[in-house]
Amino acid sequence: MGSRYSEAFLEMMAAERGAAANTLDAYRRDLDDFGDFLGSRGLDEHQADSEALRDYIASMRRQGLAPRTAARRLSTLRQFHRFLFAENVRADDPSQIIDAPKLGRPLPKYLSETEVEDLIRATRRKSGVAGRRDQALLELLYATGLRVSELVGLPLAAVARNPETLVVRGKGSKERMVPLGEPARQAIRAWLEVRQPRASRWLFPGEGESGHFTRTGFAKMLDELAIAAGIPPSKVSPHVLRHSFASHLLAHGADLRSVQQMLGHADIATTQIYTHVLDERLKSLVRQHHPLSRKKE
Repeated sequence: MGSRYSEAFLEMMAAERGAAANTLDAYRRDLDDFGDFLGSRGLDEHQADSEALRDYIASMRRQGLAPRTAARRLSTLRQFHRFLFAENVRADDPSQIIDAPKLGRPLPKYLSETEVEDLIRATRRKSGVAGRRDQALLELLYATGLRVSELVGLPLAAVARNPETLVVRGKGSKERMVPLGEPARQAIRAWLEVRQPRASRWLFPGEGESGHFTRTGFAKMLDELAIAAGIPPSKVSPHVLRHSFASHLLAHGADLRSVQQMLGHADIATTQIYTHVLDERLKSLVRQHHPLSRKKE
């Protein structure tokens, strides 16, 4: 059971902020944990100073608490101390000078080169019009790293005259150019031989309102291909293939700025989520070529 101050805080959050029951439970757990920590120092919840708050954050780090959980607890304490200050329980707010734990960015999930090859081989085993369409879609996505909305919405004019470079209209109607390799160009040529209806303005026609193949249809196609390739469908998605495109490029020596331009990222900071690939490549180069890393014979 919390102190009268934490109970008053929770009542305020419910009555004035409309906090849901699950949210209130989380606040209560956070405040109870903080209260236990302060209790070991002979302090009540409303008596913590900035040093006690820093020590509490350090204790969460020592426990190996996930940064996101630690950040949520600190958010609870910030709101609690703002409440204490507003209610004149305290003359100051010690949480104002405390920095939030850095969350970091999750590493992008991507497939191995072998897994991508297995998916492409699965399209080649499909017969008929659908097989050629699926191969063209997959080869295009892996060759260019397009967003799925950009891929399914490609106009037929984009591949007129068998181009070596694809002009893509992305977010904010900004255009960018992406090199188009021969395997993708071959798959497109094979698809154009059987594509119907020929009068459609879209490279991949569909029957819905948009007139082109849909994102939902593409996701379903990927699930089927994953099963056929012996890959868990949960590992495969349009965005995972986009991540695979970028990760494999960097692993083979591409520079970050070029990958940024091909992905259509406005800010290179967005592309920097892939630097883990560069880190691994640099470590591998050092292990293979630096004289001090070689084993003494």
